[in-house]
Order: sequence, then C-alpha cells, then structure tokens
Amino acid sequence: MLKQRVITAVIMLIILGAAMLAPVRWPLLAIFVVMSSLACWEWERLSLSLEQQRWAWPLALLNGALMLWLSVYWYDTGPQGQAADLVYRALVPLVAALWVLGATGLVLQGQASQRAQGVLLSVMGVLAPLVAWASLYLFLHTQGIIYVLSLLVLIWVADIAAYFAGRAFGKAKLAPRVSPGKTWAGAIGGMVAAALWMVISANWPGSFAADVLQRGGWVATAALGVALAALSIVGDLFESLLKRRAAVKDSSQLLPGHGGVYDRIDALLPVAPVALLLSGTWLF
Repeated sequence: MLKQRVITAVIMLIILGAAMLAPVRWPLLAIFVVMSSLACWEWERLSLSLEQQRWAWPLALLNGALMLWLSVYWYDTGPQGQAADLVYRALVPLVAALWVLGATGLVLQGQASQRAQGVLLSVMGVLAPLVAWASLYLFLHTQGIIYVLSLLVLIWVADIAAYFAGRAFGKAKLAPRVSPGKTWAGAIGGMVAAALWMVISANWPGSFAADVLQRGGWVATAALGVALAALSIVGDLFESLLKRRAAVKDSSQLLPGHGGVYDRIDALLPVAPVALLLSGTWLF
C-alpha cells in the first residue's frame, strides 16, 4: 500500500509540475478541469441520497463545463472581463462564506448518523472545486509559480505538523463524532507550524506570505497562517463528516493508494478562496 501510495504521489507531482512549468497554460487548465469535475463527482456521491445518485455525473459534468468555459476564456484573455468577474467578484466571496460559516457549523454540529442531503450542499459540491481551482489559476496567472507553491506548502506543512503533534501529544479529541483520530494537540501543532511557515516564507520575494506581509505586517502574516491552517482542518473534517454519513472510507478509488481526488484536496478547497480574498490579487 505504501509503495502504491508513493508511486501515485510521484506521478501526480510530475504531471502537475510539468504543467505548471510549461510555456503555455492549456495543460494546467486541462488538469484543473479534470480535477475539478472529478472532485465534484466524488462530493456529490457522498452527499446525495442513494435515490439521487444518478445526479452525481450530471453535476460533475456541469462543474467541468463551467471550468472549461473559464479555461477557454482565460486562455485567450487572461483573468479579466465578464467571465472572471463572475467567479472573482461573486462566487469567491460566496463560497468562502459557505466554508467559514456553513461547513464549520456542520462540523461543529457533528451530525454523522445519516447521509447528507439538500440542494445547498449539492450546489456547493459544484462550486467549491470550481472556485478552488479557479483561485489557484488566478494566483498563478497574476503572481507566479512561487506564490502558488508557497500557499500549497502552507497546507502541507499544517497537515504534516498536525499529524506528528497529534501522534506525540494528542489525547483530547477535536471532533470525535466526525473524525476520532483528530486531536486538539494536532490542530494546535498544525496552526503553529503554518504561522512559522508564513513568517519564514515572507522573506522570499514572490511568495504568498510576502504579499501578505507587504500589506499587513508580521502579526497579520502569522495570524493568517493560523486562520488558514484552521480552515484546512475544517475542510478535512467536513469531508470526514460526508464520508462518515455515507459510510465509506474514501471518496473514491480513482487514485491508487490515496483514495479519491477529493481526499487529496479536502484541505485546499476552503483555503484557496479565502486566501484569494485576503491576497493582493483580490485588489487587481
């Protein structure tokens, strides 16, 4: 299992890295279209009732069509104009609010005994992956690859630190009804590590933290690291809630050794739109 997991991770990193370094943007946009639609399909399979499962693929295709529309538009014009305004000025704040208020509320409620249903949850399953990938593309197009990588590393650092801090010091459970393995020690460790990463990476020109530092100072930079790490935990717990309600271990088996696409990006989905709202990119 570990060997399979490592091989899959290496292949994914090579493909994504090659697309990000390519002299043209269409390979990366193509990856974003596929990843967004697959994550949407997995989300809908977890959230829809068994009688509604037939809608998972149509909703995923809708997500892919919206992402493809944005990709084609942006490939020719860049992230500006009417198409960008739709995502940039309307959907990003909406999805960010749904994560901060709606998803956090559901996680705190911790109702894991029945499968999730509801129109709003299904709509969010379409919009959340779309806005996350669109946010990353906007960052890449306007700020560059260092900016995007530094934000992704923030999520990875928080996740790794949370794992080891939880293993070493974890006793008090963070959300036992949703994810019994998560502890307060792990959450605090992840947030501290994220704050440290923000402070360290702020010294590198072109990074996400350097952008925040320029506009907000050191305290705001570290505090934002804490906030985004907390949001990444919400994203992780929210998917755990959906999976527990659906009585499954993984969102799918599309990625050998890793589960599904949603399993790999659950922390990214809430972080990307909120980071976009709080970045200099939002001001262009």
